[in-house]
Amino acid sequence: MDAQKRVANRRRMRAFRVRNRVRGTADRPRLTVHRTQKHIWLQLVDDEAGKTLLAASSKTLEIARGGNVAAAKAVGEDLGKRAASLGIKAACFDRGSYKYHGRVKAVADAVRAAGLKF
Repeated sequence: MDAQKRVANRRRMRAFRVRNRVRGTADRPRLTVHRTQKHIWLQLVDDEAGKTLLAASSKTLEIARGGNVAAAKAVGEDLGKRAASLGIKAACFDRGSYKYHGRVKAVADAVRAAGLKF
């Protein structure tokens, strides 16, 4: 197995470990984070119904440089405000295979500041 496949496999297993413990419901959806070098995506997911309730990304906000902490904060604030308008007050945070620092932490802090609890 070459190095890229090993890294991808380890990342997939980390994400499964986190997702095993975190489940979203209609009352408390799962807030998922996906990031690349250029953009960041957030979703509120109801796992019981298998539906995405709300989504936000640096692409939809048309942020020129979507791969930095400032963009992550902007996307987190946008998602938090839109979730509050839908009446969602709490969520479970699913960081996936990413460490809780940098852009992932900035998203969590911005969503909390916008009023979503987790």
